[in-house]
Amino acid sequence: MKHKLFGTQTGLPASVLIMGGSQLGDRRGYGTPTQDALQLLAAYTDAGGNFIDISDQYQFGEAEETVGRFLEHKRHDFIICTKYTRSSQSDPSPANGGNHRKAMRQAIESSLKRLRTDYIDIYMPHFDDGVTPIEETVRGLEDLVTAGKVLYTGLANFPAWKVATIAASMPLTTIQIEYNLLQRTAERELTPMAEYVGLGIMGYSPLAGGLLTGKYRQGSSGRLTRTAADGSQEDERTKAVIDQLELMASELDATPGQIALAWVLSKAIFPIIGARTIAQLETSLKATDILLTANQVTRLDEVSAIAKGYPQEVLASVQNKY
Repeated sequence: MKHKLFGTQTGLPASVLIMGGSQLGDRRGYGTPTQDALQLLAAYTDAGGNFIDISDQYQFGEAEETVGRFLEHKRHDFIICTKYTRSSQSDPSPANGGNHRKAMRQAIESSLKRLRTDYIDIYMPHFDDGVTPIEETVRGLEDLVTAGKVLYTGLANFPAWKVATIAASMPLTTIQIEYNLLQRTAERELTPMAEYVGLGIMGYSPLAGGLLTGKYRQGSSGRLTRTAADGSQEDERTKAVIDQLELMASELDATPGQIALAWVLSKAIFPIIGARTIAQLETSLKATDILLTANQVTRLDEVSAIAKGYPQEVLASVQNKY
């Protein structure tokens, strides 16, 4: 697998595909049993992967336990990103969750224990909880870096103005966003800001929960078909995007999902892939061998285009006059 620098502020070589860990374990009643999860991690690392993204709440902590077990004797070869905000407990008390320092302290001590390590490469809140002051989160993250328990910090699911404010207050390394051909709204503010500041961008759900693989199209049976009772599973834009993916896949002897991943890779974003089986993982890994041409990227850009919104649309109408 190819590797490239993660952002412009670290000098850290990272594999271009990140292994997502929400499915590592089955403590929540779904996911991949531990032994199979360990085999998934082995297949990913055998392919050259060195970047694993997890959270303390994935499988109520079992994902971290699985990664810790797998990496116990080769910890320093890998980049571990984990997150807090939601408690790893199935029935947490009010003080166990949130982005305040008390929850942060409880979360990282538990994560370190489950991961069998004394430091975490990248640590971040899982989402903006809407109540914790920015200064409180900054102070807590800085304390963890000073204590040597965290090397780099990031933010997942935060609005751009808060990311920019925090980045101006402390060294920030990365943001984590939802990003795929059907969800491009991060391009309005988040990705331009991250590129300007030099942050690495981690993109979760690059296949839109499997929708971009084409296997959940209207008329077929499957998880997304059953849950899309409102008929929104495949609107006109979605249909056009999947049609284009299938056409391009036939041109390149690939799968629609591989083309969707290759498109994300063309945007200088590190996709977080989720796989429950080695076959699924191997299919995703092959996307790194696909180099889309400028014309192919443009075709996908155009079919998946979104409204730029304010103020971008106003600026586009006036800036081209100067």
